[in-house]
Amino acid sequence: MKGPIGIERLRSEYSDRKDRGTKPEHMRKAGGSAIRKALQQLEKAGFITKVEKKGRIITPKGRSLLDKISTQIKKKLEKEIPELKKY
Repeated sequence: MKGPIGIERLRSEYSDRKDRGTKPEHMRKAGGSAIRKALQQLEKAGFITKVEKKGRIITPKGRSLLDKISTQIKKKLEKEIPELKKY
């Protein structure tokens, strides 16, 4: 995970194209409110922490959770697709 990362960078990351009918499409940033509230909940749970004037970074507790979840997903996929065992 790259960090620290702020709300504006996440808004750009989750942006999409706006359909304007017959006019050309344009990129529109995602809403910041939902992203901000999700990050605040993760911060309250202790999975991320705020770095002053830079953004947020993942804590060791958050990294551990991500590692455990990814391991579980990989094991489940290996049962369905045996070729994935070499990774």
